[in-house]
Amino acid sequence: MMAAIIALNALAIDAMLPAFPRMVNGLGLSDPNDVQYVIVIYLLANGIGSLFHGPLSDRFGRRPILIGAIVGYILSAFACRFATSFDMLMATRIAQGLCGAALSVLVTSIIRDQFEGDAMAKRMSTIFLIFMAVPIIAPLVGSAILVFAGWRSIFDMMAFLAIAMLIWVGLRLPETLHPEAATPIQFGALTRAWRMVVTHRTANSYLIAGGIAHGALFGYLNSSQQIFDKGFGVPEFFPFGFAIVAIGIACANFTNARIVERFGARRLSQSALVGFILLGLLQLLAAWLAPQSLPLFLILITLNMAMIGFVGSNFSSIAMQPFGAVAGSASSFQSFVRTIMSALIGAWIGQQFTGSVVPMAAGFLLCGLAALALVAFGERGQLFTRPGTTKHLPLP
Repeated sequence: MMAAIIALNALAIDAMLPAFPRMVNGLGLSDPNDVQYVIVIYLLANGIGSLFHGPLSDRFGRRPILIGAIVGYILSAFACRFATSFDMLMATRIAQGLCGAALSVLVTSIIRDQFEGDAMAKRMSTIFLIFMAVPIIAPLVGSAILVFAGWRSIFDMMAFLAIAMLIWVGLRLPETLHPEAATPIQFGALTRAWRMVVTHRTANSYLIAGGIAHGALFGYLNSSQQIFDKGFGVPEFFPFGFAIVAIGIACANFTNARIVERFGARRLSQSALVGFILLGLLQLLAAWLAPQSLPLFLILITLNMAMIGFVGSNFSSIAMQPFGAVAGSASSFQSFVRTIMSALIGAWIGQQFTGSVVPMAAGFLLCGLAALALVAFGERGQLFTRPGTTKHLPLP
């Protein structure tokens, strides 16, 4: 269920990608790169919405806030379907992103209500493993819809699947927030909780490093359809190529879920980050030396995204580990920072696309180096270690 809830967010992004060329024509866009903002604006709204859903769930419980967010997601998906201009579509995508923000924030909070540390990392990896089926099939589903209907019907599909999710949550999801843990919404306490996150050296370093690493992922995501279409001249292969890359991330999460408690979230994620940097360098060299080699590109990008699979859930778990007493507020603030940062970095990388994968490869390398520097700072240079039990911070 948790994976299916988060999957609604992925669906709102990945199912749209095959429709980009039709959206460019249908909405009269003069610059093909502008269509990337359909993804970027959703992600930015997702990040902003994250600030609100966590504190609300700390006060009123996870279940009612989640149900309300899914209802909003359904209504905004139908509104996107009837948008008559690009500006109107942007406005309705903002609404959809604000509602969709609750999905990832509340799933993290629900899991944190019940687990912590490496145990939480294991559950999050399992969730992400199931969730990764969506990026594998969503572009194929979007392409299938385009065979029989227009790009607007993709929003109908989002809405109907969200309705099914609403019924499932309404019938099967219990409240995980213990009544004694409910926290009143007080601006002073909220800002103190946010300050706890910002001033915690290790957690904040992993938070920002995770946002930067995911910025590289979003850079690929934003320009992926154009890379296969304009870069390699195989637009019909895009859904399958995208699925191959997504399988790499799914395999990484599958492996991570089974070995993280044995080796530790820090050792696995830091090793993967080093691998990500080396692969980014190889990707850049390949973009210069063999720019038209689609098999080489697929091998390197799949391995690169697999490294993100090890980094993502582990970095999130490490960043959340000290904040059990304010899990909702901490999760929402961290999601805000991580999503806004990664969306902006990904937007910048995506907008550099001119028919070559060089900007994306350079973005991978630079993001990896910056993330590693932050992790080293947060760990005071002590990398590849496995600390003991974490001391949880008190309520603010």
